[in-house]
Amino acid sequence: MAVRVELTRFRVLPGRGGVVEEWMAFLRDHEQAVRQTLGPEHMHVETIFSETVDSVEYLYWYSVQGEGGDDVTSSGHWLDRAHLDYWRRCIDPSFPPEDLTVRQHVVTAAVQDAIDD
Repeated sequence: MAVRVELTRFRVLPGRGGVVEEWMAFLRDHEQAVRQTLGPEHMHVETIFSETVDSVEYLYWYSVQGEGGDDVTSSGHWLDRAHLDYWRRCIDPSFPPEDLTVRQHVVTAAVQDAIDD
């Protein structure tokens, strides 16, 4: 199975750092529901990082995703609806997402076998 590995940077709207903290706490507090949403998306790994540069906050999404998964925007799951609500409240739509370039990606055979199953 082919997988897509991505790391994408999104700018947070000014003054929304507190809402970002609430969002990340929401995801941590509902970890089992998050896992339920990953299956239909064929999402094997999803990690969110943050960084502040010159007083501007950014969120980075690292993901390993299989082909043909559902898009989060078409999900009817209550968690995805809440996740997208936080997204609209926090992510700056005027700043285009920036995909970082994958230079090297290696996983162990055990991880690859788990992805292929």
